Amino acid sequence: MAAGNVNPFNVSDSEEEAEHRQDGADSERSPSDEAQGHSLGPFSPPAYSEPAVLLSSTRTSPSVDGIPASAAAVAGIGVGSAETRVSLDAIAAQLLRDQYILTALELHTELLEAGRELPRLRDYFSNPGNFERQSGTPPACKEQGVGPGGPLTAQVQDRKRRKRDAHTRYRAGSISTLDSLDFARYSDDGNRESDERVAVLEFELRKAKETIQALRANLTQAAECEIPSQERKNYKSSPEIQEPIRPLEKRALNFLVNEYLLKNEYKLTSITFSDENDDQDFELWDDVGLNIPKPPDLLHVYRNCGNSLPLNMNTVDVAVSVDPSDLPGDYFSQEPVQQTEQQEVVQELEYQISLLNTEKQSLAEQIKKLQSDIQALQRNVSSETTTVMKSTPSKQDPLCDKPPLDNGQYLDIRGVTETDSPPDVNATKTSTTTTTTTDCTESITTATQPHSKLKSQSQRSKSAVLFDQPNRNLSPVFHQALLSFCRMSADSRLGSEVSRIADSEQSVMLMLGRCLPHIVPNVLLAKREELIPLILCTACLHPEPKERDQLLHILFNLIKRPDDEQRQMILTGCVAFARHVGPTRVEAELLPQCWEQINHKYPERRLLVAEACGALAPYLPKEIRSSLVLSMLQQMLAEDKADMVREAVVKSLGIIMGYIDDADKYSQGFELMLLSLGDPSERVVSATHQVFIPAFAAWCTELGNLQSQLMPSLLTRIEKLLKQGEYGLDEHKLHMYLSALQSLIPALFAVLLQNAPFTSRANLQGDVPPIEVTRFPRPVSPLQDVATIVGSREQLAVLLQLYDHQLQHEGTTGWDSLLWVVNQFLPQIIEIVGRINVTSSTCVHEFSRFFWRLCRTFGKIFTNTKVKPQFQEILRLSEENVDATAGNGILTKATVPIYATGVLTCYNQEEDRKLLVGFLEDVMTTLSLSHAPLDSLKASFVELGANPAYHELLLTVLWYGVVHTSALVRCTAARMFELILRGMSEALIDKRVAPALITLCSGPEFSVRISTIPAFGTIMETVTQKELLERVKMQLASFLEDPQYQDQHSLHMEIIKTFGRVGPNAEPRFRDEFVLPHLHKLALCNNQQTVESKRIDIATQLFEAYSALSCCFISEELMVNHFLPGLRCLRTDMEQLSPEHEVILSSMIKECEIKVENKGIGEAQGSISIAASLVGEDAKTKFLSKMGQLTTSGAMLANVFQRKK
Repeated sequence: MAAGNVNPFNVSDSEEEAEHRQDGADSERSPSDEAQGHSLGPFSPPAYSEPAVLLSSTRTSPSVDGIPASAAAVAGIGVGSAETRVSLDAIAAQLLRDQYILTALELHTELLEAGRELPRLRDYFSNPGNFERQSGTPPACKEQGVGPGGPLTAQVQDRKRRKRDAHTRYRAGSISTLDSLDFARYSDDGNRESDERVAVLEFELRKAKETIQALRANLTQAAECEIPSQERKNYKSSPEIQEPIRPLEKRALNFLVNEYLLKNEYKLTSITFSDENDDQDFELWDDVGLNIPKPPDLLHVYRNCGNSLPLNMNTVDVAVSVDPSDLPGDYFSQEPVQQTEQQEVVQELEYQISLLNTEKQSLAEQIKKLQSDIQALQRNVSSETTTVMKSTPSKQDPLCDKPPLDNGQYLDIRGVTETDSPPDVNATKTSTTTTTTTDCTESITTATQPHSKLKSQSQRSKSAVLFDQPNRNLSPVFHQALLSFCRMSADSRLGSEVSRIADSEQSVMLMLGRCLPHIVPNVLLAKREELIPLILCTACLHPEPKERDQLLHILFNLIKRPDDEQRQMILTGCVAFARHVGPTRVEAELLPQCWEQINHKYPERRLLVAEACGALAPYLPKEIRSSLVLSMLQQMLAEDKADMVREAVVKSLGIIMGYIDDADKYSQGFELMLLSLGDPSERVVSATHQVFIPAFAAWCTELGNLQSQLMPSLLTRIEKLLKQGEYGLDEHKLHMYLSALQSLIPALFAVLLQNAPFTSRANLQGDVPPIEVTRFPRPVSPLQDVATIVGSREQLAVLLQLYDHQLQHEGTTGWDSLLWVVNQFLPQIIEIVGRINVTSSTCVHEFSRFFWRLCRTFGKIFTNTKVKPQFQEILRLSEENVDATAGNGILTKATVPIYATGVLTCYNQEEDRKLLVGFLEDVMTTLSLSHAPLDSLKASFVELGANPAYHELLLTVLWYGVVHTSALVRCTAARMFELILRGMSEALIDKRVAPALITLCSGPEFSVRISTIPAFGTIMETVTQKELLERVKMQLASFLEDPQYQDQHSLHMEIIKTFGRVGPNAEPRFRDEFVLPHLHKLALCNNQQTVESKRIDIATQLFEAYSALSCCFISEELMVNHFLPGLRCLRTDMEQLSPEHEVILSSMIKECEIKVENKGIGEAQGSISIAASLVGEDAKTKFLSKMGQLTTSGAMLANVFQRKK
């Protein structure tokens, strides 16, 4: 490979390691020795064996071609003679003399990495003057020394910065060394140099921060020892003298105070506090001290300040004498009271002493038993030790070879290197046996510490490891000194943990409890969920409650803002923890963590608390379930601002309702249901219907108050709402209560099945017909599935079969739950239906859906035999009750649309459809002949017309009205067409609707013809088929242009009203060619109207139509010819009839005139600019052609621009 193609600075790690191994023996050389090139000993390699390779290999220079003869000559010295070695100092001097600065820098860097620094190179590169003198005229070879025409690579600069930081003690006072040279000034690629410079500066900044942190750690340690020991003694001896606060303590307290202020929303105070302590970074605890662990927050410190154990202090009993004359006057009167109090204290202390004595006796008996066991083990171990030492005199006994235990739980691996050397092999067997027995006895005595266990002790004795001892005569002290050269760190916290190996399950837990708090902060946030099993296992098995609390605190604070998957992992771990430790520890350890996070600033953390309350509900004590947890969730539901948190709270409340068994909490559960239903968030309301209401209904079923309290309470609230809403019904609350009733229907039906007379006969054996897929409406959640409530789909199938048979053949005698539905619930809800406003489409829709779900859930037999008869009895639709004079009041209320759309549409068989068609025909006929309002019929058509499946059915009903003999019925049918056209297919409109409307227009009654105009307008608004639009346009034109309609005031009113409604949404061509011209004609004709009432009616309708059309785009021609003239005619009418309308019309006319004027000015300006651009283009073309014809020189070109004289 060519030398010029090799990166001289790309040294692999393996090469560097090889250099380190090769130079290991030279690490103790002094710089003077290296400069002179002397060898240190016979085992060291030849002095300076690398320089020849350095100069001759491809790693020496990046470009052989770029090195002049002098450098090549130097390289040739190393290559030509393998015996002659050139010193590094000579090479460095030659490179500096020939101005190969970068090559010398590379050599300096290599030597620094190898630990052999040359004083010549160090002094040269540390002296700023060497580079200031050369900054003016850099040598030409400097660029060549970098490579083939390129600058110094970022890798060399990075290496140079690293080594410069490692050798800052050799630097001069100024930083203006080779680092500050601007190589980009001498390079052709300045941008790349600036990028490399930025990278170098970033590296320097990173190293500076590391240095700052290291210095801060040293300063922290120094701050700990800042107060002299003598002063501390003075403070201890004189408690009244308060020890001054240390800088470290001040910074720690400042950090905790600022953290408390931020957590409790004292943001302004926190800002002021931070400004007053501007020398401290309150966002980083390491700013306080790197080697200082972060204490708990102020609230935790305050709560635990009284739990610390009292200090053991030396006490001395003394006696003093008091002169009675010195006592206060009432001293003896107070003495009896004090004696009484003291006697009570003495009695309490005596009782505690008796308890302690009892405990002492039991512990003494245990100690005696343990001592006897220990003596037996000592005898066994002593006999085994003697046997082993006699059989293997050259090896240590396993028990004696084991190092001392740390706290009875750990094996210290430092004992391998720090214990005394093995006994001398030449020692007598007797002395060895005696020493071994003694040591073994001591080790067994050590093993009787409080935390040790006999079982684990015996296991450790069996698992002891035997090591071969060398056959040497070295002294133990020499062995100890020799092993001290093994570099092991046991002074730090981590070194202490590493040096101890856990030898039991409990010791493993203790070690994990100490190490995990230090591991967690250093794990990436995205990977911290991997620590959850480790944290939970440790918290579950750790013997210390304080450590367990800390670990669970770490678990809940493991991730700053946990996502769904991370929260699921934490919850899974919490449930596993709860299953293992039981309800007592769940209450004592897990619930406090939830309580601490209940007001956390991040919603994800509060969401974790809400979900944890539900997940832990099965594993909590029942008293806590119905008190503390319920109160926590109620508080979060009422106060939390995040929708997702309240949604999780509602779901957890549903789980609590599934486990609660305190009947006194029913009223609280009912209030929580109403609070959840009234939540402004749709997702919270949805969770209420999916989880909370089914769980609450199941509990009410067990309590027996579903039919006696829950559903009657909701019905009572609906009735109260209707009474209060005579002048304005609160539809939101009505929807809230009615939706709750609708969600209770599956639970109500399950109660009927479970309390039926046939329930005891339900048997799963035998063939059971499967349940039809469409038997029940689709549940919004599995909890509202009747099969889930009953127990299984097979059980439900058996019950349904018996249910249908009971209703059809055996009746309802003795079936109290069903009788309550038939005799109390249905009549009450039907009576409520008759009181709601029929014009409220929302209320009609809600009650319609309620009855539809009720009938589908209770079945077809129940609907036909129990529901329909009650409606039919109220509506009384028989022919003899059709009275053209009196009418029927109930037919004008919401009972009609709710019965038609909620009950008659439940089942879609032929007889059901016929029943619905007949009912609508009868209602239409009855209302028309009795001149009653048509609101109930309209509501029925609107509700049914929203579903395309009923369009054919509705057209059948309307055709019945079209061919009816009564003009009143035909007018009603014409009015109904308008309500069902939106959403209907154009094919159906073309084949069924348009012929029916044309048929109605051909009748002799003008009222019927006028009634078809709104339907024609809706067709113009919704249909795009040209042929159909032309037919409608011709029919409307006949209404406007036929002389027989000239005096039809109501027809003109209906046409103007229809134009104002459909004009903005109709086809622009229809609006421009038909609507605006005819409105202009109608406005002009209205000026000639002599009847003032008719004139004001037409003028008012024209005003509404023009107001609606003014928002449309109208061309200038139409604006000038029709729109503005029509407005002026209308203003003429309003000046005489309605002055307030005249003001508005004047402003509308003015705006239209301004639009026309601006449009004309804009077009004029546009034509001028177009002409100017054409002229400019022409001049530009001529000028360029003139310039192209020039063939003269540049001096003559100036004459072209001279002014002609």
